[in-house]
Amino acid sequence: MSDLLDIIGRHVLLLDAAMGSQVQAMDLDVETDFDGQENCTEILNRTRPDLIRGIHVASLEAGSDAVQTNSFGGSPITLGEFGLADEAFALNKASAEIARDAVAEFSGDGRARFVFGSIGPGTRLPTLGQVGYDALEDAIAIQSAGLIAGGVDALIIETVQDLLQAKAAINGARRAMAEAGKDLPIVAQVTVESTGTLLVGADIAAAVTVLRALNVSVVGINCATGPQEMAEHVHWISQNWGGPISVKPNAGLPELV
Repeated sequence: MSDLLDIIGRHVLLLDAAMGSQVQAMDLDVETDFDGQENCTEILNRTRPDLIRGIHVASLEAGSDAVQTNSFGGSPITLGEFGLADEAFALNKASAEIARDAVAEFSGDGRARFVFGSIGPGTRLPTLGQVGYDALEDAIAIQSAGLIAGGVDALIIETVQDLLQAKAAINGARRAMAEAGKDLPIVAQVTVESTGTLLVGADIAAAVTVLRALNVSVVGINCATGPQEMAEHVHWISQNWGGPISVKPNAGLPELV
């Protein structure tokens, strides 16, 4: 943990570009590439690891200090919608190993590079009654265990829309770290909508208060809006958080075309 946080403390660390949008831009076959599981990006860790590795390599060639695993929707609950819940550990482990292999290709230039294990919000939120808290924590523990086994340097719980979901994810991640005997940094990124709150209504002050109590290493904001719309919330975090900050904006507001 100390190496990564020490580097973040000294200079800006550049993370890679968006995995999902790059995959969607490719002309992939549902049956052969996605193994019949349309839009299940995580299945590509098994069927097309070359494509995922290529995305990582392109980001590293462009100057990234770190890459994120192809595991945003990798919890057993989300994968269960494709009948892949039993593959959750293996797919997450593979995602980390693919990223780790890409990073190793650049190890000779003297720069430190890292792999962040991506944990998304899934498709069901506990505050809305769509999933039980215990079931969600258990699912994230399995996902985190796979990412840790694959060799990630940190876990990034991103696109947080529900603070109860964040609590379940962070506690699940900590359970997996304890079982593996690892102490990895946890990055938590909330998503503030154009309305000024998270999807379930909490504002940035409430989010930072909860994440501070959960003792995460880095607090940040990602998705939903572009840099301009994020500026006010990032400023608030900078004045009230006191630790490292992560900012991953969209390229402006999304457009329906």
